Amino acid sequence: MKRILFLCSQNKLRSPTAESIFCDREGWIVRSAGLNSGAEVYISTEDVEWAEYIFVMEQAHARKLRKKFRDLITNQKIICLGIPDDYEFMDKELIKILEDKVPTFVY
Repeated sequence: MKRILFLCSQNKLRSPTAESIFCDREGWIVRSAGLNSGAEVYISTEDVEWAEYIFVMEQAHARKLRKKFRDLITNQKIICLGIPDDYEFMDKELIKILEDKVPTFVY
């Protein structure tokens, strides 16, 4: 099973959309969280240690992740999807972007 964590700022729009569309994918276990305090689900050390793949939506998220969890990031693959905060939850365009990009990185 592939352990996949999706991150955005507040865990309200982008990362929960990704979790929703990939939660039933065979061979994948997915979670989502936010990197900002006050996020719907705030990222934990357990999330980082658990994850095999960590998808961030923006480069700023990757920097924040590496700074906050520097000692815990060892073999996780961190992938920036380059998706700006321009979409609502389950936006059709956002779903298409995620479906086109994410599977190409998981092997």
